[in-house]
Amino acid sequence: MQFRGQEIRPALVVIDAQNAFVSNGGSYSRLKIDISNYRAMLPKLLKLVRDCTAANIPVFYTLAVREPSGADLLTKTHKLLPRAREERVEKIPICVRGTWDADIIDEIKPFVNEENVILKRRDSSFHETDLDTRLRNLKIDTVVLCGVDTSICIETSLRDAFNLGYDVMLVADASASMNTKRHQCTLDDVTSFYGPVLSVDEFSSHLVGLPASETNAVAPRADDLGRSSEPS
Repeated sequence: MQFRGQEIRPALVVIDAQNAFVSNGGSYSRLKIDISNYRAMLPKLLKLVRDCTAANIPVFYTLAVREPSGADLLTKTHKLLPRAREERVEKIPICVRGTWDADIIDEIKPFVNEENVILKRRDSSFHETDLDTRLRNLKIDTVVLCGVDTSICIETSLRDAFNLGYDVMLVADASASMNTKRHQCTLDDVTSFYGPVLSVDEFSSHLVGLPASETNAVAPRADDLGRSSEPS
C-alpha cells in the first residue's frame, strides 16, 4: 500500500467490537450507558473491514475478556481506580469470558477469522497478548486502529504500537467514544503527535487492487443493522 509516497505494510486492528459495548442488551446498555455513538459508527466500521478484507489487508479483532471468578478485574490490582470503573464492575459483570456479552457483534462475525482474534485483559491490545508477535511475523509495519472506545482502549493500543516502533493510523469515523469531546481530543492528539487520522473513504482510497465499486459502496445505515445482536 502506498501512502504519502511511502510503501507501507498495514494491518487493521478492530478494537473491542463486542456485545458488551455495542449491542442493545449488552452490559453497557444495561448499565444505562449511552451507546448511541458506538451504534452510529457501525456502518463505517463494517465498510472498513469489508474493504480491507477485499484488499487482502490482515484484520485482527481484539476482545476484552474477564474471568468468571473475577480474578483478573482491575479492582484486584488497583487501589485508586476512578469510581466510574469500580461502579460498573460492582453492578454488572462485563465481558465475562465465554458469554454472549464478551462475544464479537453479529454484524462483523461473517468477516472474522478466528485465528486473528486477540483476547486481552487490559486496555492495550499489546499488553500480555501475542499481537506484536503476530504482526511482526507478517512483516507488518503500520497498525491501523478502529472500534471502541477511541479515548480508552484505542488510544492506549495506538500509543503502545507507536512505542513498539510501528507507524500508526486512526480511522476516525470507524471509531467512537461514549463522549464526543474525548473522541475529538484523541483525534487531535494522534494528529499532533503520532500519525495520520483518516476517514474510512480516505483510507480505502489507498488500497491497491480494490475495485472502485468497493471503495465507493454505500454501507448500511445504522437503522438497517437490525437487532440481531440482542440476547434472546
